[in-house]
Amino acid sequence: MSVRETAATREALPGTAATSQGPAQGGPTAPGPSDASAGPSDAVAAVGAVRAAEEAGPAVGISEASEEAIAAEEAVVAHNYHPLPIVVASAEGAWVTDVTGRRYLDCLAAYSAVNFGHSHPVLLDAARTQLNRVTLTSRAFHNDQLGPFAHALAELCGKNMVLPMNTGAEAVESAIKVARAWGYRVKGVARDQANIIVMAGNFHGRTTTIISFSDDDDARADFGPYTPGFRTVPYGDTDALAAAIDENTVAVLVEPIQGESGVRVPPAGYLPAVRAICTAQKVLFIADEIQSGLGRTGTTFACDLVGVVPDLYLLGKALGGGIVPVSAVVGNDDILGVLQPGQHGSTFGGNPLASAVGHAVVRMLASGEYQRRARVLGGRLHEKLGALVGHGVVDVHGAGLWAGVDIDPALATGREVCERLMERGVLAKDTHGSTIRFAPPIVIDEADLDWMIGQFGEVLEELRSV
Repeated sequence: MSVRETAATREALPGTAATSQGPAQGGPTAPGPSDASAGPSDAVAAVGAVRAAEEAGPAVGISEASEEAIAAEEAVVAHNYHPLPIVVASAEGAWVTDVTGRRYLDCLAAYSAVNFGHSHPVLLDAARTQLNRVTLTSRAFHNDQLGPFAHALAELCGKNMVLPMNTGAEAVESAIKVARAWGYRVKGVARDQANIIVMAGNFHGRTTTIISFSDDDDARADFGPYTPGFRTVPYGDTDALAAAIDENTVAVLVEPIQGESGVRVPPAGYLPAVRAICTAQKVLFIADEIQSGLGRTGTTFACDLVGVVPDLYLLGKALGGGIVPVSAVVGNDDILGVLQPGQHGSTFGGNPLASAVGHAVVRMLASGEYQRRARVLGGRLHEKLGALVGHGVVDVHGAGLWAGVDIDPALATGREVCERLMERGVLAKDTHGSTIRFAPPIVIDEADLDWMIGQFGEVLEELRSV
């Protein structure tokens, strides 16, 4: 989505009364212009808080309590992450609070797993109610929550069958199995000859099979031998895609927007062309909407932005409301119906706690309020970030309330920018060197969003003046 498009199509911001939650009385202190319960009517008061926070200036260094917590973690936890040096103790709405009581504006939302904000009361109520009843039965028995959840999710997707899992990577692995089984049992591909087309720059998880078709050396190196059966083509190149398909191709697996790659949006005609090619070649179109789906882009799914319906949706992250891991493969029974008892499973997949929370998420999305809010605030985000191009920013890309910002590599790395933002009370995440991702919870207040962009602009100005 371009800056011009978002500026030209801005809508009035919907109210926030039903979608945000403020901090408890006597809660954590600034920085930040307002708590997450503030709506548009609180804008004037929020501006005063912004000024007060700015006058206070950024915090410098790491507290002793944070250092102790980080040291305790690093002593026993495998070092497969390199987090910013902040230790979160509590969170509400779009704000998190560290162990010292300092508040930070969360502009990552756990990679879109917290689309609806931290501790959303509707989702907490759903979880608490189910915690008092039953949380796990395994799929050896039925439970009274899975059916209603699956019906609602299928309806949201316009499909008629759901395969419930837990994590996003499980959904991807499950879809690969389904596509291969469909290829052998329905399409008639010769045994063990199925291939799946994937995209350069993809990110679908870090399991052994998934890294086998990754081009990210950090995720792939020294984890071979790799699983065969995948062909990689350039993202956005439909000619290359069409040329790669043969009689043994069973599926095309694509992110409608590549998140880990830097929130990269393909050309406008790309996904419709992928749909047409898959239909013509009798190949499944699998859309990985684990990060892009469920309201983040201003629509229920990123595929909706261009009017495309895939054969299978892969969902996760926000489906669990930031409370429990919930994922799913959603399609029709002519595809998912290839699975028979014993051929796939998950002890926790479809458990009653996850189903209760997931059902609450689907009900919230059914109103369209969150999608519209992400669309309106996303227009504001992209317009204001776009104004920084040429002032330390090289490019801005994304859709809805999701932006990738390419920093001038001569100015700083993405990590350095994120560290400076953290000192100012803003949490964001870098990727691929000098790209910053901004994906705040959809419930973020408009004044908080403006404050965040202001802090980002000041960080850029600081770096340019060095």
